[in-house]
Amino acid sequence: MNLDISDEDQQFRLRARDWLHANVPSEPRPKEGADAAAYDQAWQRKLFEGEFAGIHWPKEFGGLGLTGVQQIIWFEEVAKAKAPHPGAMSIALNHAGPTLIVRGSEQQKSEYLPSILRGDTLWCQGFSEPEAGSDLAALRTRAQLDGDHFVVNGQKMWTSNAHHARFQELLVRTDPDSKRHRGLTWLICDMSTPGIEIKPIKNMMGERHVNALFYDNVRIPVKNVVGEVGQGWSVAMSTLSFERGTYFVPEQISMLQKVEEVIAMARRIRMEDGKLAIENDSIARRLAQMKARTLSLQALTLSTVGSLAAKAQPGPEGSIVKLYLTTTYQELARLAAEIINWNFLDYADDRSSNRWTYEFMWSWVLTIAGGTSEIQREIIADKILELPRAR
Repeated sequence: MNLDISDEDQQFRLRARDWLHANVPSEPRPKEGADAAAYDQAWQRKLFEGEFAGIHWPKEFGGLGLTGVQQIIWFEEVAKAKAPHPGAMSIALNHAGPTLIVRGSEQQKSEYLPSILRGDTLWCQGFSEPEAGSDLAALRTRAQLDGDHFVVNGQKMWTSNAHHARFQELLVRTDPDSKRHRGLTWLICDMSTPGIEIKPIKNMMGERHVNALFYDNVRIPVKNVVGEVGQGWSVAMSTLSFERGTYFVPEQISMLQKVEEVIAMARRIRMEDGKLAIENDSIARRLAQMKARTLSLQALTLSTVGSLAAKAQPGPEGSIVKLYLTTTYQELARLAAEIINWNFLDYADDRSSNRWTYEFMWSWVLTIAGGTSEIQREIIADKILELPRAR
C-alpha cells in the first residue's frame, strides 16, 4: 500500500476533521441499555447524513470505498476528536454487513445493507454456546428443515446486545449426522420471531450487554441462508476474519493515546516511597516497552488495511493483530493499575464509573471476545506458520 499522503488525502483529512468537530456529540454515551443502543444508532445516522458511513464498504454497496490511507486518516481523526465508537452498531457494520457483501445473495444485500448504513437496524451474533465457545465447531444448536423454513432449537451464549438487536447472524447445525465443521449453516434470524427467549447476564463491570439465548421451535425462512446450506463454517470464517482483522483497527489507533495517558499519570502520581512513578526504573522501562509495542501495532494496522484493500476480506493474519492488540492492552491496563495503586478496585461499587477500573476489567474481556488468545495462537501456528497440529 502506498503510504504517501496525497493532496486528495489531505483534503479528506481536513473535511473529516471539520465535520467531526461540528458533529461529535457533547453529551456522553449512556453506560448501557436501550438508551446506549439508541445513542449508537443516532451517531450512525449522523454519519450517514454527513456521508461518512461505511468508510470501508465498497461504493457499490453504499459505502465510501476509501483507500487504505484514507481509512487510517479517518480513524486518526475519530480518535483525536474523541468521537463515539460504533458500540451496539459494531456487529452490523463490521460483521454482518461485510459478510453479506462477500457471501450474501443480491436480494440479501439490497434488503439488509442500506438499513445498516442508515443506523436503522442493530445486529447481534449467535455463534458461541455453553459448550462451544472458543471451540466453535462443537456447536449443538440444531435447525431442521420443514418445508421452506428451518426450525431452530438450542442455546447461544455471550450474545452482545441481543436484547436490542433486530437481526442476528446465527450459526446452526442443519445436518444432524454431521460433526465438527461440516453440516453447519449461517442464517439471518429476525429477533422478533416467536420462540426466542433472551436472558441478560450481568458482567463484572456491572453491565448487562451480554445475554443467554434460548430457541424453542424458532422458524427461519430458507431464503435467510447466507452462502449455502451446510457451508456455514466457511461463511462464519469470513465473518470472523472481519472481526479479527478490521474490527479492532480503531482500538489500535487509540492505543497510542492510552499509552500517553498512562505516561502522563506516571509523571504526576507518587508511589509509596514518595517518588514519582516515572522515576521508578521498572515502570519507566515498561512504559517505554508499551510505547514501542503500540508503534508496532501501528505498523500492523497499515498492513491490515493494505491487505484488505488488495482483496475482499482479511486473511488469517488478522489473528496476529487481534492477539498482539489485546495482550498489549491487557499489559497496559495492568501497568496503569499498578501506578494508580491496586486499591482502585475497591474505590466504587459502580466500577464502570472509574475509568481505569473499567479499562483493566475490559482488557480481560478483549482477550476472550472474538476468540481467546489461545485460539489466536493456534490459528497463527496452523494457518500462517503451517506448523504440525498438536495431537
